[in-house]
Amino acid sequence: MRNVVLIAALIGVPALAQMDFSGDWAPVQDEDNTGNPYIGEWIGIPMSPAGRLRVEAWDASYMTLPEWQCRPHGAMYISRGPSQVRIWKEVDPVSRQITAWHAEWLRSIDNPYYMDGRPRPSELAAHTWGGFSTAEYEGEQLKITTTQLKEDYYRRNGVPSSDRATLTQYWIRRGDYLTWVTIAYDPVYLTEPMIRSSEYRLALNQQIPPYRARWLRKSTGRRAPFPATCPARIRSWPSLDRNMDCPWRSRWVALRACTRKQPAR
Repeated sequence: MRNVVLIAALIGVPALAQMDFSGDWAPVQDEDNTGNPYIGEWIGIPMSPAGRLRVEAWDASYMTLPEWQCRPHGAMYISRGPSQVRIWKEVDPVSRQITAWHAEWLRSIDNPYYMDGRPRPSELAAHTWGGFSTAEYEGEQLKITTTQLKEDYYRRNGVPSSDRATLTQYWIRRGDYLTWVTIAYDPVYLTEPMIRSSEYRLALNQQIPPYRARWLRKSTGRRAPFPATCPARIRSWPSLDRNMDCPWRSRWVALRACTRKQPAR
C-alpha cells in the first residue's frame, strides 16, 4: 500500500525545469541583427577564403530570378532577421509530455524541434530550409541541434552557408524577454564556430499574417540571365565608405583590419 501511495505521489509531481516558451515574440530592434547590412559589411564574420570568394561574387539581382522570388529565409538567418516569430509546443495527449517545439516567422516555414527521441536521418536524406532539429532541456534553457540544412546565407548581403553546416541554438527566457543564441559550424565557409545572439520580447496582442508569395517581374537593371559579380572587378564599397567608421582604403586591407578588431556578429 505504501508503494502505491508513493507512485501516485510521484505521478502527481509536475516536471521541473521546463520553461514555457510559447507565445508570439517580436524582435528587439538593434543595428546588429535586424537592419539591412550594406554590401561588403562582413566585419567580425570568420569567413574562410572560399567564403570570401563566394560573397564577393554575390549579386542582389539573383533574387529577381523567378525560382528564387518565393524562397523562404532558412534557419541560418531567420532568427537574426526583422520578422516576428510564433512559438508553440506539441504535447502528447496521453503522457502530457512535450514532444516538440515549433517556431515560425513571417517569412519562413514551420520549424519543428523534436523532443520525442526520434533518430536523426541519414546524411543522404533531403536537406530543407529548416533542416532536421532535435531539442532537449538544459536546466531552464532549451538546446536545439539542427542538421540537414540547404545551402543558405548568414547575412542578407550574401555571406554564404554551405549544406554541410550545422546549427546549435539556445533559447533562454527571462520573463517577457527571450534570448536566442545561435552557433554555426561550417567546414566550408567558416574558419571557426560563429556565435551570435538576438533578443525577442513577448507581444501578447501580436498577429502574424500569412505570407503570400507571388512571382513578380523585377530587375535591378542587369541584363545577365544569371546575375553574378566578378570579384576581381570589385575595388571598394561606397556604401561602407559613407556609413562605416572604418578605413576602407582597399577591400582586403580594410576587411582584415576590421575583422581583427571587431567581435563576431
